[in-house]
Amino acid sequence: MSLIADFKKFAFKGNVVDLAVGVIIGASFGKIVTALVADLIMPLVALAMPSGDWKKDGYVLRHAADPKQDVVLQYGDFLGSVIDFVIVAVVLFLIVSQIVGRVVKKDDPTTKECAYCLEQIPLKATKCKACASPVAAPATATAAA
Repeated sequence: MSLIADFKKFAFKGNVVDLAVGVIIGASFGKIVTALVADLIMPLVALAMPSGDWKKDGYVLRHAADPKQDVVLQYGDFLGSVIDFVIVAVVLFLIVSQIVGRVVKKDDPTTKECAYCLEQIPLKATKCKACASPVAAPATATAAA
């Protein structure tokens, strides 16, 4: 009975559930980005390439009696995968940076650096806690005084 109770305690912790939701949403978001790249961006890349179906390009290493059994080094497929990866990475970067930029607001700094010992001290401090040197008072404190 203790094993089942321990498992429930582990499986239904907030972190585990949050991770599961993140993985599921991440997989769905990955499908969206992959479809965006495959259906909208890669056709534009194919227009810029010299031949239409460049992903099937390759170098025949050994010919066989049946052309389907040729040993082919398919560099077109490899290059297509590399280009897919780069485009997916760029699209994800652009989307995530826009989302994070809008959701995460930059807070005002709460610390400053001591000019003498480079230690981080609270913004309102007038004396460094590490080297005891006087530091410039914040502008709001001098204006209020």
